[in-house]
Amino acid sequence: MASPTNLSIAQESELLPISEIADRAGLAPDEIDPYGRTKAKLTFSAIQRLQKADRGRLVLVTAITPTPAGEGKTTVTVGLAQGLRRLGLAAMPAVREPALGPVFGIKGGATGGGYSQVLPMEDINLFFTGDFPAISAAHNLLSAMVDSHLHHGNKLDMDPAWVTWPRTVDMNDRALRQIVIGLGAGAHGVARESSFVITPASEVMATLCLANSLPDLQTRLGRIMVGMNRSRTPIHAKDVEADGAMAMLLRDAWRPNLVQTREGGPAFVHGGPFANIAHGCSSVVATQCALGLCDWVVTEAGFASDLGAEKFMHLVRPEIGQSPDAVVLVVTVRAVRHHGDGDLAAGFANVERHLNHLKQYGVPVVVAVNKFKDDTDAELDALRGLSQAAGVMAVVADPWNGGGAGCEALAEVVAGLPRGTEVSRLYAADAPIREKLQTIVTKVYGGDGIRLTAHATRRLAWLEKQGLDTMPVCVAKTQSSLSDQGSLKNAPTGFMVEFSDFRPSIGAGFVVAIAGDIMLMPGLGKRPAAVDMSVDADGQVSGLH
Repeated sequence: MASPTNLSIAQESELLPISEIADRAGLAPDEIDPYGRTKAKLTFSAIQRLQKADRGRLVLVTAITPTPAGEGKTTVTVGLAQGLRRLGLAAMPAVREPALGPVFGIKGGATGGGYSQVLPMEDINLFFTGDFPAISAAHNLLSAMVDSHLHHGNKLDMDPAWVTWPRTVDMNDRALRQIVIGLGAGAHGVARESSFVITPASEVMATLCLANSLPDLQTRLGRIMVGMNRSRTPIHAKDVEADGAMAMLLRDAWRPNLVQTREGGPAFVHGGPFANIAHGCSSVVATQCALGLCDWVVTEAGFASDLGAEKFMHLVRPEIGQSPDAVVLVVTVRAVRHHGDGDLAAGFANVERHLNHLKQYGVPVVVAVNKFKDDTDAELDALRGLSQAAGVMAVVADPWNGGGAGCEALAEVVAGLPRGTEVSRLYAADAPIREKLQTIVTKVYGGDGIRLTAHATRRLAWLEKQGLDTMPVCVAKTQSSLSDQGSLKNAPTGFMVEFSDFRPSIGAGFVVAIAGDIMLMPGLGKRPAAVDMSVDADGQVSGLH
C-alpha cells in the first residue's frame, strides 16, 4: 500500500462548513464573507473589532538553515496550534499563502504536511480567494500608468532610462527577467528596457502585508517609488495618481482569509512575501485579528532565523504592536546531517549559530526536533541532548504523522512558558543602514563584516541624499547559507557579506539590501512539478504537493 501524501490526506479529510469554523473561532455569522463552503474572508467590521480586542499570546516558528526540501516550519506551525487546542486552549495558526510559481516548480505548495495541514489544500495552493491575482493586477496597473504617463507627454519629466518599477506575474518564468517594451514606436509607447518580478517579490505584496488599515495601505501604495526624473528626484505612485485605484483593487485582498486545520480548528492564511527577497511573514492584519480571537497564535517566518526571524523582529513586530512570547526553532536530523556532511555533532554548529542569534532578543527559545519517518530514536535523542546541552529546552515533535497529538508535548512546553517581555532589538531603529547591516552580519550570520560594491556605494550615497538611509533594512540573500554564498554550509566563519545594490521599498517601509546572486524572478527546473499535475472529469486534482 502506498504511503499517504499531503494531497491524499487532504482529499480524504472531511471539511467542516466555514460557518462552523467561524463559530469555533468566536466570529459572528455577519463577521465573515464566505467564499464557497470552506473558505471565507473577515468583514471590515470584524477586522476593526479584533484589532481593538484584548490580545492573546504569540509564538514565532522559525528554523535552522534548510535543505532544498525545507524542514517543515509550516507543518510544525499548524501542528503546534493543533496541539495547543488539544490542551484546551483557544489557538490558531496564521501562515502565508503559497505562490503559484513554487507550486509548479520544485518546492511545491505551502499548506503544511500530513496530518498538520491547513485546508482546503488544493484551493489554498492555487487561486484561493484571489489575493495574488489582485496583487498582480494592482502592481501591473501601476506599471501601465507609468508607461501611459510617458506616452502622454511625460509632465513629470520622468527619465525612461530610470523607470525602476517592473511588471509582475505569479509564475517562474526566467525569460521575463529582462525585457524590452514599447517596440513599434508611435501608439505602442516609449521603447525602453524593463523586467518582471514574481508576485511574492512585488513591493505591493510586502506593502499589503504590513498595512494596518485600508487608509494606511493607500498611503503606503502612494509612497512606492516608480522611477526618477532627469534631475534624479524620485517619482512615486501618487505622482502618477495610481494609489487610489491600486487600493481599490486590493480592498478585498487585504482582508484575512479564514480556513481550517486538518483537525477542524480555525486558521488564517494570508499574504505571501518571499523571505529571501522581502520579509517572509503572513500579514500584520491577520496576526492582529488572530490575537484578538485566541489565547495563542502560532505564526511562522520564512526560511531560517537569519532571514525570516530577524525580519520579523525588526520589520514586522513593530507593525503588529506585540512581541512574541516564545520562538520555536525547527530542527531536523536531515538538515543537521546535511550541514555536518553526515555527522550530527558537527552539523549541530548550524543549530547553535541560530540559537545564539535568537537568544539575543530576550525571548524564550524552544527547539522542536521535527521527526521524519526515517529518523531513528538514537538520532532524535542525540539532537535533543545537543540542544539541551546548549541551554535550550528541546522536544521531539511529529506533526506530519501525528497531527496535534504529535505536537502535544511541544505544546505543553510552550504553554508553560512565562509571558514574554518586549523584544530587545539588535540595532537602533534609526541607525544608518551601514550600521544595521554590520550588526546583522556579525550578530545574526556570524560573519566578520560587510563590503559594498562600487554600485552599492553609489546607491547608498543616493539614499543618504534622499534622507532614506535610516529606514529599516531588509536583506535579500540566499536561504541556503548563513553567508551570502549558498555553497557555505553549517556555521561558516571568517567571511564578509558583499552587498551589490540597495533598492528602496518605500511603500513597504524598508530598504532592500541585496547580497549575492539573488533573482526576483525564478525559473522552472528541467522537470518542474507541473509535469505530474492533472485534473480528472470530476475535477479531482492529482500531482499537487
